[in-house]
Amino acid sequence: MRLDRFICKSTHYNRSDATALINKGVVVVNGDVTTNEAKQVHESNCITLEGQILTPRPSRYIMIHKPLDMICSNVDEGYPSIFRLIDVDRVYDLHIAGRLDTDTTGLVLVTDDGRWSYNIITPKKRCEKVYRVGLRDPIAADVAARFQEGVQLQGEASLTRPAKLEILTSKEVLLTITEGKFHQVKRMFAAVGNRVVSLHRQKIGEINLDVTIGQWRYLTADEIMYFK
Repeated sequence: MRLDRFICKSTHYNRSDATALINKGVVVVNGDVTTNEAKQVHESNCITLEGQILTPRPSRYIMIHKPLDMICSNVDEGYPSIFRLIDVDRVYDLHIAGRLDTDTTGLVLVTDDGRWSYNIITPKKRCEKVYRVGLRDPIAADVAARFQEGVQLQGEASLTRPAKLEILTSKEVLLTITEGKFHQVKRMFAAVGNRVVSLHRQKIGEINLDVTIGQWRYLTADEIMYFK
């Protein structure tokens, strides 16, 4: 993680305080004074602040059931932030592992462990996300095959990665994707001549949403280990 984030996770300081201390030259990493707040460090490094060895607090891993009309951001931006829903210390240290649009509900994971969230959001890991999708028009018979082959999104150079489609009713489906392009689900259905009217994420990897709307909980040890 970044050195400034490491200091925040090991002390009571916020990000701007940590940056000021680093620039002051009172932070030492493995015996060397470091003035670069963006330097990448690891928990196994010996990092001191004004001579005191720093030990980071344990990471936190949280599930939130996002309601409509809330924004996946650390601060309010036209809509209230989903961080208003959770009551934890130093909430500003947390970040979102895969955002949802304001008009989308469902599973959001938040953490202060950057390596853990990377395994969720990077397409290289092919982490599956399952969405329940409501459609304007009945689903066409060939859409499942087209999604499996990949579709061309407007403005994209390459096809989408293979996606799985399970038809629940003529206008409701489950879609499983392993990437997260901008507005991807909506754009995929637009590419086949349909329109999304409701969107809900119910699963990420092996983690199923199991709290009521607007509620949250800490992840279990097994759920955390799935993305380690």
